[in-house]
Amino acid sequence: MATYLSGIQPSGLLHIGNYFGAIRQHISLQEKSGDHFYFIADYHALTTVKDAKALRELVRESAVTYLALGLDPSKAVLWQQSAVAEVQEIAWLLSTVTGMGLLERSHSYKDKMARGVKSNVGLFTYPVLMAADILAFDSNVVPVGKDQVQHIEMTQDMAGYFNNTFGEVFVRPECLLAEAGAAQKVPGLDGQKMSKSYDNTVWIFEEGKKLKKRFGKIVTDSRPPEEPKNPEEIFLFDLMALFLSASEVQDWQDKVREGGEGAPGYGNLKAAIGEAMEEYFSAARARRLEFLDDPAEVDRILQKGAEQARERAAKVRDRAFSACGLR
Repeated sequence: MATYLSGIQPSGLLHIGNYFGAIRQHISLQEKSGDHFYFIADYHALTTVKDAKALRELVRESAVTYLALGLDPSKAVLWQQSAVAEVQEIAWLLSTVTGMGLLERSHSYKDKMARGVKSNVGLFTYPVLMAADILAFDSNVVPVGKDQVQHIEMTQDMAGYFNNTFGEVFVRPECLLAEAGAAQKVPGLDGQKMSKSYDNTVWIFEEGKKLKKRFGKIVTDSRPPEEPKNPEEIFLFDLMALFLSASEVQDWQDKVREGGEGAPGYGNLKAAIGEAMEEYFSAARARRLEFLDDPAEVDRILQKGAEQARERAAKVRDRAFSACGLR
């Protein structure tokens, strides 16, 4: 039976890139037979978030976001990463068989350094903890975007290192990419990949004037509306395709390509995307407010999820301890 697992980092408000790149897939997969585990990666968030109050609020907001968007606790386990201590124990075991060279090849680490993100040991060893997150639950299916495939491959390597040293303990996980046609890379306000690390995001539940102001920061060129343009060179259409039908997007593209009097400008495109986005998340926005008004229910869901997660992780931890001679 398949065991699905993935997590999301509460290092900022969850954005539309998180939704289309991961959360939407997680919600959809819970309808498939098998076990489903999804966690809020607060340990990982500590590599960048240094404010205790802010982290607690972001963890809560992440849980509420998942629930509002449709995660069903009767079908999928949802918990806070730090509530399952066994994962850290497994991470240490993996670190004793993992070479420095593997970590140094991490695309994510090198990209963050190139972007000017301050380095720390936690950021460097991030793949080890991520591997422990996956291996602790005997998960064999990990839904990820293309940018996370290397992390799954590194997890496979670490599981192999441990198993070759101490015997067959960890299950080899395989990545599951979103279906063909699904969004793989949502552009941020600057046209690069949308990421909390780069401050180019749009919060899932943003609305009204704040949403309009946020979209107003999308980088565009200075060409006037009447000048004919190639839609393929305008990343606004990548955002538009997330919320509008293919025919609606095509209509906008045809107008931009033709140009001339009455052709839409970039401001018109941004407004259309904003309106469509508000409508797209309207039902989830209402459910979010309901969960925010009932914090005890959110706590109950996370506590129950942590208990279920610890039960699974403890068995894997004990198996690993026995194999390498601990306890």
